[in-house]
Amino acid sequence: MSIYLKRGQDPNAVAANDAKVRTTVEGILSDIQARGDEAVRELSERFDRWTPDSFRLSEADIQDAISRVSEEDLEDIRFAQAQVRNFAQRQRECLVDLEVETMPGVFLGHKNIPIDAVGCYIPGGKYPMVASAHMSVLTAKVAGVRRVVACAPPFQGGPHPAIVAAMHLAGADEIYCLGGIQAVGAMALGTETIAPVDMLVGPGNAFVAEAKRQLYGRIGIDLFAGPTETLVIADDSVDGELCATDLLGQAEHGPNSPCVLVTNSERLARATMAEIERQLARLPTAELARKSWEDYGEVIVCDSYEEMVAEADRLASEHVQVMTRDPDYFLDNMRNFGALFLGPRTNVAYGDKVIGTNHTLPTKKAARYTGGLWVGKFIKTCTYQRVETDEASALVGEYCSRLCMLEGFAGHAEQANIRVRRYGGRNAA
Repeated sequence: MSIYLKRGQDPNAVAANDAKVRTTVEGILSDIQARGDEAVRELSERFDRWTPDSFRLSEADIQDAISRVSEEDLEDIRFAQAQVRNFAQRQRECLVDLEVETMPGVFLGHKNIPIDAVGCYIPGGKYPMVASAHMSVLTAKVAGVRRVVACAPPFQGGPHPAIVAAMHLAGADEIYCLGGIQAVGAMALGTETIAPVDMLVGPGNAFVAEAKRQLYGRIGIDLFAGPTETLVIADDSVDGELCATDLLGQAEHGPNSPCVLVTNSERLARATMAEIERQLARLPTAELARKSWEDYGEVIVCDSYEEMVAEADRLASEHVQVMTRDPDYFLDNMRNFGALFLGPRTNVAYGDKVIGTNHTLPTKKAARYTGGLWVGKFIKTCTYQRVETDEASALVGEYCSRLCMLEGFAGHAEQANIRVRRYGGRNAA
């Protein structure tokens, strides 16, 4: 039986905050739809104090930004992008076109077709999320997307040089220094100066996430993303210092980032809680991390690996760090997770920044029904059919006619019947 040594915030309070965000976003998107560039400019001034002559960066602007990035930082960006590109290319190779003759004269197939235009949002408010450029822009380009638009908010009065460099090196076709709901709305809805895209991807704050949710249907999105989540699954093969470090490493994302420990060792659980307090005393981002831990942190003690798996699948966390004697047990048995980080030698930060898997992952229990962003998200798998013989068309037509009449669709049935008559020389039974 699971025992909670610590619980997070009341779900009703979370729901009330979400309702306020929904109302704000709805009004702003309506304004962008009605007034286009004028609304975007006013919103950028209001939220970011940023109203340049053009939000789109010219080639000269891009090169100027890159020149401000140290060679070491550029090399680090190139290294990370090489890892992301390599894994995305390997994933792309798994997606193959198909054509099969399912019966004599009947050919069915599918084609994998990249989306035409994608908008990528790269956050840059509290932290300049350089890595998000790799995960979105670069992955879209590997998929074969023709037009990739990238937006990031201003940082300290202008485009963030490292974000611009990462977007450019990843292959962005258009780069805008524009943030928040105004960026997401402009890319999705289009304005006088920004052509609309077909899909939006990338993480963001609660307002960006809600904007994507409200726009879904008019455009595609990657995920209904919420605050970063981390789950540490551990037994007494590791210590409290390592568990606390991995929990706080994600708690610093923001004041509402859930961080949960599931363990079968009460001793480890209590050691981790004590270590968190010690680390918070010296962590530079402790203000955010402490709020997250106090309001959303949980510690759950289980009796067995089986019970730990059940708790983990119930939580369906975005990031799951497994540090146990047998991490493959969780790989083999868990079903609901965004990404697994197996063993103490890896961690969520590796996945966030550099190792090559994508860091845009499902939150708020969406891992029950979807995985994270990957090259396949940018590709439509579209089917086709071809009938090459008269005999096949007449045979399929007879079955089709009867099945259409079973459902009461006379017009559908006649589509089949006419082919039975023309290609089979008979009336459908």
